[in-house]
Amino acid sequence: MDVKQYLTDWKQSYTDDLVNNIMPFWMKHGLDQEHGGVYTCLDRDGTLMDSTKSVWFQGRFGFIAACAYRHIERNDEWLAASKSCIDFIINHCTDANGRMYFEVTADGQPLRMRRYLFSECFAAIAMSEYALASGDMEYAHKALEIFRLVQHYKNTPGLLEPKYLPTQPSQGHSLTMILINTAARIREALPSPELDAQIEESIDALQRYFVHPEYRAVLEMVGPQGEFIDTINGRVINPGHCIETAWFLLEEARHRDWEKELTDLALKIFDWSWEWGWDKTYGGIINFRDCRNLPPQDYSQDMKFWWPQCETIIASLYAYMATHDENYLLRHQLISDWTYKHFPDREHGEWYGYLHRDGTVAQPAKGNIFKGPFHVPRMMIKSAGLCGDILSTL
Repeated sequence: MDVKQYLTDWKQSYTDDLVNNIMPFWMKHGLDQEHGGVYTCLDRDGTLMDSTKSVWFQGRFGFIAACAYRHIERNDEWLAASKSCIDFIINHCTDANGRMYFEVTADGQPLRMRRYLFSECFAAIAMSEYALASGDMEYAHKALEIFRLVQHYKNTPGLLEPKYLPTQPSQGHSLTMILINTAARIREALPSPELDAQIEESIDALQRYFVHPEYRAVLEMVGPQGEFIDTINGRVINPGHCIETAWFLLEEARHRDWEKELTDLALKIFDWSWEWGWDKTYGGIINFRDCRNLPPQDYSQDMKFWWPQCETIIASLYAYMATHDENYLLRHQLISDWTYKHFPDREHGEWYGYLHRDGTVAQPAKGNIFKGPFHVPRMMIKSAGLCGDILSTL
């Protein structure tokens, strides 16, 4: 492989696709010019199917638009879109206690709140990124306030309803891993010891509780002390989540000048998760596996969703950067070839989100409450940057 040419071509492809396809689609069809914020429930051609707004995506697109402005192109409309999403969160998506809703109406009336703290995490990274892009550090301080609220709810017994009753005490991988990225994004704008402490806490929890060498896997749900729960839910491996965790760890290892123990942990998680996730029959990263190879319960267990492919593209570039082992570039080539063959919509733009196992389209909508302008553009921004950084060392 001609590594320089390979990375040069991909860097240009990511940049062109983001600027000429992904961002224009969401700016044209998703941005709400009347109420502010962004719609995500869009049909294949961008037609609005449901005006319900995902609060996750107010933060997610707030982050993406500012990140694209800062790293790809100084497009003032993108920066304004970021602020529009953030202002919508501040004005409409927060209750009297500071908690954020999960869904609201087009004009911001609350519809639903969930027990999870992800709306808050995405709002925090949006505000932090907007602070870096705009220079208005007030938003970074708001991000840190939200982070402290998340810490308060996470660490105070009884404030958050547990997922399971005391009959089966448990803890989940999701919040542990997302707080690594949340803290790292805020730290970029506003360094603070409490952010470093959270990253260290999450890394320790991953190693202590969720990494299970006996299954060569990171489990999604374990007991309070990492106990293996031998139920259908306790045996779940989510390869996409695990691969996302791997690149969060590799990013942190890079921040620490490639600290060996952390780099090795991240690569181990990526290698294990690739083995569980890569579909040797059809290609692509599969949704769910059972660590004992029993049938998974989730109806979408053998489907191919958009976001695990995106996480794997990023992780493979980070792994190559960490090791210069071309086997990771070969993984990048495998996942990229499969992803770009099946997910992009050549007629209407953007990407499909949901494919059957063989890569055929399961449903053609471009967005809903859970899919929107985040994983695809984040992959393109991160990957263009990683290709450029690697090229600068060759």
